[in-house]
Amino acid sequence: MSSHTIAFIGLGNMGAPMAQNLFKAGHTVRAFDLSAAACKAAALEGLTVSTSASDAVNGADIVISMLPASRHVELLYLGDTGLLRKLPKGTLVIDSSTIAPASARKVAEAASGAGLAFLDAPVSGGTAGAAAGTLTFMIGGDAADLERATPVLRNMGANLFHAGGHGAGQATKLCNNMLLAVLMIGTSEALSLGQSLGLDTKVLSEVMRRSSGGNWALEKYNPMPGVMDTAPASRGYSGGFGTDLMLKDLGLAVEAALASGSSVPLGGLARDLYAAHSKAGHGGLDFSSVIGMLSPGTLRK
Repeated sequence: MSSHTIAFIGLGNMGAPMAQNLFKAGHTVRAFDLSAAACKAAALEGLTVSTSASDAVNGADIVISMLPASRHVELLYLGDTGLLRKLPKGTLVIDSSTIAPASARKVAEAASGAGLAFLDAPVSGGTAGAAAGTLTFMIGGDAADLERATPVLRNMGANLFHAGGHGAGQATKLCNNMLLAVLMIGTSEALSLGQSLGLDTKVLSEVMRRSSGGNWALEKYNPMPGVMDTAPASRGYSGGFGTDLMLKDLGLAVEAALASGSSVPLGGLARDLYAAHSKAGHGGLDFSSVIGMLSPGTLRK
């Protein structure tokens, strides 16, 4: 495998381990994040930390970003001070943030006009998948650009899906995360009911996992504290995928549904429940903490 010089922008709970896996695969990684703490942590792990995003992309043939929202991605790439104006023609740009499909298409159009290749490539698999390099990438863009990106993406993920043209990766991710939110709430309801009926939630979880109610939350991300040692629920709902990030994704999904004339009643309800959970002061906790709305004691364990 040929090595690349990769600028990695965004060193949060997902971005940091993704950048680490690229470094471990033998690539030269120039990292940056607006958080000084995130940059310090990356430096302690051996990554080369740049003083700015503009500094990070100097000499890079691939740029990867993992940012919180559409506005951050557009600010990074577009406008007179955006990175698209600074990158040499032919540079491959991969955005793994979860943003609005329209924003991805907007950046892709600007990238094409600047002679750059662009892929929207959001991920699924959580922080554990990011650390293990087993993420699923949902990718929008040209097939030729994906072929070029594939060896690098495989350093971070086990499953690569070409969803279609620019923006299709983001559209796929919104559908996935809407379903994830709904099933997490449903799983939380079932576990809370079982607890109130005097059941052992570990036993109940295993029964449902092996039965027709089985789902990803029961397999890898149980929301009940003490059931699954590796889940955020067993470490005070710290780390993982924040409630406010899930709320943001659900808002994007509902907006997309309105624009396309689709009906998403459960997605809309999930958005309202996560909004209430966030308003109650839990926006910084992992999204599985939504079980606290049904079983308040879980947030105090």
